[in-house]
Order: sequence, then structure tokens, then C-alpha cells
Amino acid sequence: MNQDFAVQVLYQGVTLTLLLSLPAVGVGLLVGFIISLFQAVTQIQEQTLTFVPKVVSVFLIIAFTSPWIFSMIIDFTNSLWANIPAMVR
Repeated sequence: MNQDFAVQVLYQGVTLTLLLSLPAVGVGLLVGFIISLFQAVTQIQEQTLTFVPKVVSVFLIIAFTSPWIFSMIIDFTNSLWANIPAMVR
């Protein structure tokens, strides 16, 4: 296994991690922005108002995207297992 191959595998892993976390982070960011805008307009400064909707929305998006997330992780793992002979050379 040479250095280029190791860097390629690491790059694919980091890219996959960013791609899989994007829906949850994006929804959390969007919900947080909407709640912050609502708080600025109404001048309500309740801390649980920001925390609970973000947690619920992130859990829901993870629940809805979990089949896609698991299929992507399984495909990546299968490609790693298939490339083991190339890694040991």
C-alpha cells in the first residue's frame, strides 16, 4: 500500500462523512436560523425555544435519511473490503 492509495482512501472517507452529515447539519442550521429570526422579531429570549426544535428536527432528518446513510456506509465498506488485495501489495 503506497501513500497515494492511503490518501485516496482517507479522502473518500472524509468526503463520505461530510456528505452524510450534510442533511442533519443543514436542517439544524435552517431551523436555528428560523427560530433566531422569530426570537428577534418577538423579543422572546427563552433558551429551550432554540434547543428543543433543533434537536427534534435533527432526529427526524436522521430517521428519514438513515436508509440512505446506511447504504452509503455499506457501499464504502464493501469497496474497502474489495480493495484489501491492492492494499497489501
